[in-house]
Amino acid sequence: MLPVVSIVGRPNVGKSTLFNRLIGQRKAIVHDSSGVTRDRHYGDVFWNGRDFKIVDTGGYIPDDPDLMVAGIRDQVDYAIEESDVILFLVDVESGVTALDKSVTALLRRLKKPVILVANKADNAQKALHASEFYELGFDEVMVVSSMSGTGTGDLLDRVVENLPEEKKEEEPLPDTPRIAIIGRPNVGKSSLINSLLKDERSIVSEIAGTTRDSINSILNFGGRDYLLVDTAGLRRRTRVKESIEFYSTLRSFKAIRECDVALLLIDAIQGFEAQDIKVLREAEKFNKGIILIINKWDLVESDHKLFKEYVDAIYARIPSMKYIPILSISALTGKRVNKIIDLIDHVIEERKKKIPTAVFNKFLGEIIKERPLPYKRGHQLKINYGTQVKANPPVFIFFMNQPKDLPANYRKYIESKIRERFIFEGVPVTLTFKQKS
Repeated sequence: MLPVVSIVGRPNVGKSTLFNRLIGQRKAIVHDSSGVTRDRHYGDVFWNGRDFKIVDTGGYIPDDPDLMVAGIRDQVDYAIEESDVILFLVDVESGVTALDKSVTALLRRLKKPVILVANKADNAQKALHASEFYELGFDEVMVVSSMSGTGTGDLLDRVVENLPEEKKEEEPLPDTPRIAIIGRPNVGKSSLINSLLKDERSIVSEIAGTTRDSINSILNFGGRDYLLVDTAGLRRRTRVKESIEFYSTLRSFKAIRECDVALLLIDAIQGFEAQDIKVLREAEKFNKGIILIINKWDLVESDHKLFKEYVDAIYARIPSMKYIPILSISALTGKRVNKIIDLIDHVIEERKKKIPTAVFNKFLGEIIKERPLPYKRGHQLKINYGTQVKANPPVFIFFMNQPKDLPANYRKYIESKIRERFIFEGVPVTLTFKQKS
């Protein structure tokens, strides 16, 4: 997984501006999306041959000075927990403040690289003021202007120098499925991992993750190996719930990118929430196999009618993702946990499914006859043929006369008919429409 760099500091020193500058510095950035709390953000950066993730920790510090210090302490605590490098941002216009000194005291206990960054040095005169920050006890002060970008290249060079060495992990066999256990805090991810590993199964080996937030375990079941990625593990308690939620989502997104199948765990009592939908959308965007698991089902009435109502309520919130299978379990008692592996195997096979071109085009002719293509600008749209160009994950290409004019509802119609005939349970399907040459 990618190294993590966090930006910390008191309010109004330009953390978000620096964040935006750094992620916009290179065209090789692949992703930038809002975090789960207020203006928290994370982004992926490529610089000097290294990829890393950068986190903006700003946005929720209260105005009260005492509470402000406490809030920054929470940020630093999570930076310690999650990050490989810390950027401590200060403001040359304000100079050294009591709050900067408080943050420095918090950072002194770190056993991770801390880079002091003096921001808002928008001209040579302001840059000279950066020297006063040496009184904070750091060996170097990096001088930057987030607004103009001055000094940010040198800062990124220093960040890359301080990133941990890229380690070659002990890799499982190439065909070993990677299964990410994801979900909000306290939904039972660790309990599920433990239940899977102890229930008539043997751990072949344990592999330490590249970051402190996950442990990857090899599970052998029925003679087949599976790499389980446990995204649980926030060990520090905090008063600020948003921090827990933010970093939980951050580590989930990292795990999703590298997995084959994502198991989203929800708590039967807490229910299905907006953050769960965000995680599902992320898994769908990266075309991963997806399974939704309702844990702690033993705490609710366990009749079939209630389960159907529960599932229907979930699908009502994600109507375009009804292809995702849903299973209820109790990780604590082990009830139906054994069914998870069977479902994983099923989704993996669905993801590998390849439809022969002749079969697919016969099907395509049938559904177009059932619902003819519309007219656009005086001409009837026509799909000449379609074919599945890729499996694992499945990708279909359709060649037609005016692809830009094909309505979104007809695209959805084609996808729904594909799922009706060929299923692809638990698997996002990509449809691409191209101009016939």
